[in-house]
Order: sequence, then C-alpha cells, then structure tokens
Amino acid sequence: MEKVRGRQRVLLEHLRPSTTPKSSTDLVASICLAGDSSAYERRTDFHDDVVVVAAYRTPLCKSKRGGFKDTFPDDLLAPVLRAVVERTGVNPKEVGDIVVGTVLAPGSQRANECRMAAFYAGFPETVPIRTVNRQCSSGLQAVADVVAAIKAGYYDIGIGAGLESMTTNAMAWEGSLNPKVESHQRAQDCLLPMGITSENVAERFTVSRKLQDEASVMSHARAAAATASGKFKDEIIPIETKLVDPKTDIEKLVTISVDDGIRPGTSLADLSKLKAVFKKDGSTTAGNSSQVSDGAAAVLLMRRDVAIQKGIPILGIFRSFSAVGVDPAVMGIGPAVAIPAAVKAAGLEINDIDLFEINEAFASQFVYCCQKLELDPERVNVNGGAIALGHPLGATGARCVGTLLHEMKRRGKDCRFGVVSMCIGTGMGAAAVFERAGGVDSLSNVRVIKDNDQLSKDAQ
Repeated sequence: MEKVRGRQRVLLEHLRPSTTPKSSTDLVASICLAGDSSAYERRTDFHDDVVVVAAYRTPLCKSKRGGFKDTFPDDLLAPVLRAVVERTGVNPKEVGDIVVGTVLAPGSQRANECRMAAFYAGFPETVPIRTVNRQCSSGLQAVADVVAAIKAGYYDIGIGAGLESMTTNAMAWEGSLNPKVESHQRAQDCLLPMGITSENVAERFTVSRKLQDEASVMSHARAAAATASGKFKDEIIPIETKLVDPKTDIEKLVTISVDDGIRPGTSLADLSKLKAVFKKDGSTTAGNSSQVSDGAAAVLLMRRDVAIQKGIPILGIFRSFSAVGVDPAVMGIGPAVAIPAAVKAAGLEINDIDLFEINEAFASQFVYCCQKLELDPERVNVNGGAIALGHPLGATGARCVGTLLHEMKRRGKDCRFGVVSMCIGTGMGAAAVFERAGGVDSLSNVRVIKDNDQLSKDAQ
C-alpha cells in the first residue's frame, strides 16, 4: 500500500501547476520516479547529468621500497591534477573546486600539501581545494562529493581526486585512547587491526585459504596481462621523480610509468608457503592481502551540457552512489551491502552491471563479496586489483573510477554499466554506478514482470 501511495504522490507532483511557465520547446523527457522496473533510455536531453571527461592516475608503487619512496606526496598529486585539465583543454580557472580523498596524513598538513600541489599543477589561487577522509573509500567519496556539488548548482566543473603516500605516513594511532571504549563492543571492534577483520570474514563465512590464494593468483595474472598489453597506458601519467640509493645517498632522476607491485609469476605453490600474518593458523598472508602503496589519481567531472558546449568527449556518466554501515568486526563485507544499494538507487539490478571494480583489501573479503552477490568472475577486476596493483588508501577510489571507465570504453557497446566499490575500516562500504558514454539503447534491460498491477507499467 505504501508503494501505491508513493506512486500517487509522484503523479500528483507531475500534475501540480508550474510557477514558471515554459514553452513547448523546453519540454524534455524525464526519468519516471514512480518506481518502474527498468532504467529508461537516456538521451542528451539530460543536460544536468554529471559526466566524467578525464580520469588519470600515477603508477602505484610499493611504499618505502618502490618507485615513489623518495617522492613528496604533493609531487604525486600535482601531475594528475595537471593532466585532467591539460588533456581536455579545460582552463584551470573554470574548475569550481578540487576535493582530494586522503587518509593517513595529519589533516591540516595534508590540506596544505594539496593546496601546494594545485599551484604546482598550474591552478590559479581562485580555485579552492579541500580534503575528505572516509578511509579506504576517500577517493570515491571525493568524486561523489563533487558530483553532489555540481548537482546542487554550486559549480559546473570540479575534480575528485585521491592521494596517499604510505611511505611518508604510517598507519598509527596518535594520542591516548578513551577508556569508555572498554564498555562498548562495537567501539572496540573499530580498533581491530584490518588483518584480524579479514580473518574474521574468512572464519565467519568459510572462505578457505585456497580460495584466497587463487584470488591472489588471478589478480596478479590479470594485472600482468593488462600491463603487457598496454591497457594501463590509457590511465597512467608517467611521473618524473628521483630515487635515492640508501647506501650511497646518490640521487638518480627516473621516470616511473608502470605499477611496480605486480608479480607475473605468482603461483599457488608460492603463496601456499607463506605464513599467516595476523593470527596463528589463520589464512590471511602478505600474498593474499592488498599491498601498502604510494599513488594519486584524479577525475574531472562536469555537467553534460558543459562538456557538449566545450566539445569534450564524455568518458562516462555518474549514476548513483551509496555508503553503508556494517559490523566493524567484519568490515570487509561492505561491498556486499553497498553494491546492491547503489545499483538499486540507479534503477538497475545486479545482472544489469557489465563490469565491477571491487577493491581487493583482502582476498577473504573480496571472495566473500563476489560469492554473496553471485558475480561472474569474468566481470570483476578484469585487469587485476589491489592485491597486485596496490592500495594507496586515499587514492584507490579515484583510481578504480579511471580503471573502470577506460575498460568500459575499450569494450564499447557490450559494456554499458559499471560499479566501483570497496570496504571501509571501522565497518562500512561504498559503491558507485557509472554508465559508459554512448551507451544509450532502447530499453535494453527491460525485464518481464509478472503480476504487475501497479501504475506506470513498463514491462509486461
């Protein structure tokens, strides 16, 4: 009955006289809000769509021993900020805001570093910048924040980015701990090491060591194949930096252009030799966990009509976003809850999604989420994931957006909808749905609905 009332309210709203008369030439199609069962055909009439026109990242490098071990965080962010405007021809002064997802650095210091990076990248003083921290989803949250601001009319063009130097900033608790935590189990669970939450997922949902190691092998194999075929060249901005020899202190100028954590020859036999790291007789190892990494990524977003006016090709359309809470003790299950929520918000079903980028924080939670949602392995992390590529916490969300959209572009008409998702420390999950540019077709995903006696029938 409540659903019927909801439909009636929507229809009455459609019938309410407008206070602003419009001519017939102003009429455009609009998505029905009455709860229909399919995603409607979308045309360029939807000028207020928020679209992605560029998405680039640095290579991802192993912290403390990889290609960026001697690189300042702001020198990671600046090149990707510069790339998204230079490669699209957008004047930097037109950017309404830059939002950077970042996790480990002290807030005020990282905010200063991001502002400095914007200046290094050629942005004028008139362009503001801020940071956002929702732990591992910070980069995706930055993108979602920019989308929301554009939708609200605050500005027409913005950048959602992510940055993390895990070489510079370690994962550590600063200051004393509130003794009140001892009396609240959920609060205590927020302090669990992430590896312990991985062990909890494996134990609670019966994810075997073998399944975890198999996921790791697949991640490395796919990432190695993507690198060898040049796929990542579409999204990676080569970074000129320095490497310091720890023995001689001699500096060498280098250009880093590939991810350095991928191990092409990873095998089950090799992984089976590794000991559990977080729990005796556990199953979470260094080989089936995400790598600790340095990197940055940036996504340029704008209203569709602005992109059309400027003649900038559209890479993808932002369709929905959802952040959810889950049990902190098994925080890794977040995507299994967030993905259905985001997909539903987009007016779709899981089977409508052609491609998934799910952050591989740990193989245990990645395997569980894929099993729980009954995802086709051939549609998930087709170019590898964080186990092989690395997981620079604040940058991962923005990195995944670029990886997803560039792969959707390569696949063309066979790939219309994609999802980015990740688990979040302290027990959360986030997900966003994107549509490939040019993916319009005539009600391609209409499904037969039996016994549908509701209003506004679109499939019978």
